[in-house]
Amino acid sequence: MSAVAGRAIALECRRIHKHLGSGAARVHVLKGVDLKLHRGEISAIVGPSGCGKSTLLYLLGLLDQQEQGSIFINDEEVPPNRDGVHTWLRCENIGFVFQFHFLLPEFTAQENVMLPMRKLGRLSLNEMQDRSRSLLEDIGLGDKLRRLPSQLSGGEQQRVAIARALANEPSILLADEPTGNLDVKNSLMVFDSLTRLAKEKGQAVLIVTHNPDLARKCDRTLRMEDGLFL
Repeated sequence: MSAVAGRAIALECRRIHKHLGSGAARVHVLKGVDLKLHRGEISAIVGPSGCGKSTLLYLLGLLDQQEQGSIFINDEEVPPNRDGVHTWLRCENIGFVFQFHFLLPEFTAQENVMLPMRKLGRLSLNEMQDRSRSLLEDIGLGDKLRRLPSQLSGGEQQRVAIARALANEPSILLADEPTGNLDVKNSLMVFDSLTRLAKEKGQAVLIVTHNPDLARKCDRTLRMEDGLFL
């Protein structure tokens, strides 16, 4: 457990509720969840399938809307039901890493990393090229900038996805089973790349995982069951 005294809260949720399904199949998936994520801290959520882990992650990432409760990014409350605002907040503040890399196959590794920067629109082309190159060098892929995803191994593709998630220097990094599709060696390499870079840049990281070995490597492990943290 890491000390978080004095560290800024990058992401917070209060009393989050969410149902899924309809009619007789309607399920109360999240039942008033509270959570604070501090900069520079790596947190893991573990628990059985269907307990609400991924549902919470998508709500925190503004990819879905809670029914009750509030979400705060860098101490500012996120307004509900404002898709345009949510899109901008995601682009500016949140990086995502999923189980599958979701790289665009026709783009090189460097071009994939540049995509979020293009969307945010704050950097010149030369600045985007320099930043993407630096990020790929940080994860040991500086010699593979111009490789297509099909020319990279599974572990390399996932490391490119990590670089892409860090492209806009987000304060928050959310990862849903980021190593779930990899063997043990590549899992450790991807996890180490993700956590090292996030620590260096002072980001709050939340990882959903079924891998107990990776969870133990995090600063904090939160167990979820039946829509609540224990």
